[in-house]
Amino acid sequence: MQADPVPSVLDQALWFPDPRQAPRSGPDNGLVALGGDLSVARLLLAYRHGIFPWTDEPITWWSPDPRGILELDGLHVPRSLAKAMKKGGFVVTVDRAFRPVIEACAEPTPGRLTTWITPAFIEAYTRLHRAGHAHSLECWQEGRLVGGIYGVAIGGFFAGESMFHRYSNASKVALCHLARHLRARGFTLFDLQTTTPVTAQMGAISIDRDRFLSRLARAVDLPVRFQGVAPEGGGLRGG
Repeated sequence: MQADPVPSVLDQALWFPDPRQAPRSGPDNGLVALGGDLSVARLLLAYRHGIFPWTDEPITWWSPDPRGILELDGLHVPRSLAKAMKKGGFVVTVDRAFRPVIEACAEPTPGRLTTWITPAFIEAYTRLHRAGHAHSLECWQEGRLVGGIYGVAIGGFFAGESMFHRYSNASKVALCHLARHLRARGFTLFDLQTTTPVTAQMGAISIDRDRFLSRLARAVDLPVRFQGVAPEGGGLRGG
């Protein structure tokens, strides 16, 4: 049996090994490399090749197999969520509060006392946002931020990073609007990294890494942009 490859150790040179060579099973499933930095240039290079960071001490870079995605024509809105959205009360905005969203995603929750979103990650993705490559959708209720989601956009590819809620269904509302937002603008690949019970309920599926990377190579070169006029039919209003 051939042993899994040893992850490469990155230096200051801007490069990554081929993620197709990363382990496909066990605790190191998808571990591509160690080290490097969280600069805008390195993050963009990583996402363009299907790689993302998961820890910062040391920095670890991953491309798991299989990969969780949400097909933009396969979004499922559960009945309870559709009812909540129809009832109204939520207003969803784009890039109005990126830093508060990522900071909220990093907060401990009853079922999660620690998070991978460290201060170093918050600073790195805030820089990525200021450079025009990281975006957020915010869900508001009576002027209060109650949910949201953020991620990275390159061409027609969007990598969802994390979401949060402080009110029932708020993160699901943000995810639903994000999927519709991406589809309306011509995106073709919505990466979730892994599936969860919540995202599976909304239509998330898993595909093998090689298929994901092939689709990614096409998506990142599409001439589409995340920002723009809101979709028809009210666009980013939750009810």
